[in-house]
Amino acid sequence: QVQLVESGGGLVQAGESLRLYCKASGRLLGINTMRWYRQPPGKQRELVATITRGGTQSYVDSVKGRFTISRDNTKNSASLQMNSLKPEDTAVYYCNADIANRDYWGQGTQVTVAS
Repeated sequence: QVQLVESGGGLVQAGESLRLYCKASGRLLGINTMRWYRQPPGKQRELVATITRGGTQSYVDSVKGRFTISRDNTKNSASLQMNSLKPEDTAVYYCNADIANRDYWGQGTQVTVAS
């Protein structure tokens, strides 16, 4: 049983920072690509950032230069450093991982940015 658990969400003011953390546990046969998605209120879920096992990163245009995705393969974890947060970053953020060619999701963590 594989489980992804996110943490680090909360309420911040515009311009402040948050760091999200995702920890994978269970029967891990090799974690490939890890991703962070978000779902703003009343909107569809969107891909925010991706990092391959080798460390190659990609971002949606709206967060480039503000967000940084990273991972620690020794700890089966990934992080999302979010700087200069804006009210439009308010969403539930989800961790996603490709593990042994199966897709796994965390339960989500709420990020709220007040103006």
